[in-house]
Amino acid sequence: MRRILYGRRKGRPLRPARSRLMERLLPRLRVPVPGRSASAAGAGEDGGALEPERFFAAAPVFPERPAGPYREVWLEVGFGAGEHLAAQAEAHPDVALIGCEPFVNGVAALLARVDRSRLNNVRIYDDDARVLIDRLAAASLSRVFVLFPDPWPKTRHAGRRFVGEATLDALSRVMAPGAELRFATDDAVCLRSALAALIRHPAFRWCAEGPEDWRRRPADQPPTRYEEKARAKGSKPVYLAFRRAP
Repeated sequence: MRRILYGRRKGRPLRPARSRLMERLLPRLRVPVPGRSASAAGAGEDGGALEPERFFAAAPVFPERPAGPYREVWLEVGFGAGEHLAAQAEAHPDVALIGCEPFVNGVAALLARVDRSRLNNVRIYDDDARVLIDRLAAASLSRVFVLFPDPWPKTRHAGRRFVGEATLDALSRVMAPGAELRFATDDAVCLRSALAALIRHPAFRWCAEGPEDWRRRPADQPPTRYEEKARAKGSKPVYLAFRRAP
């Protein structure tokens, strides 16, 4: 089925330093998927499933810093400017993190963070996350973040929201039993839509035991730029955590 990726691909022109990072660093960190012009390492040239560990198997990008072995693989869908992904990578050097983001300026911002902190445990897929998820090996992810996605609040745009039955079917395949899906939003329409889809889906179980579990951001989850913007305008974000059922 042909998919359409909605939203912007590029904003303001990149500064020269970030343009150089896009040319120099992105090719080394880009998650290769067949049909793209990226490096072939881990690309599943035989058309089979992509094992995420292979994306990190090459020589470290920053030889002066530790690189693996990694105990888990985490995925962030729509990492924005990369502040959360980079912070998680720095806090968990034994975890491999893959970030998906088609917005060029956001990719460049994450590259700057990765370069500054010399993070070997980050890889980037700069296209539609659904394409990558469809190709990943079964039960290969231990945690997935979907933080403050585009809410698409209008009824006619409901099909554009990321969390829905089809995406949850795909995620349930690539998430290992017990893996955690974390979702956050400050938009009421987006929240109702995502919560309804998650509760209906047989592969996911809500972790909440009381109101504070969705009112407070998890202690080990740094804030995103979008969360800070939401709070600045008086919105109250909601945080959902679901487990992949056995």
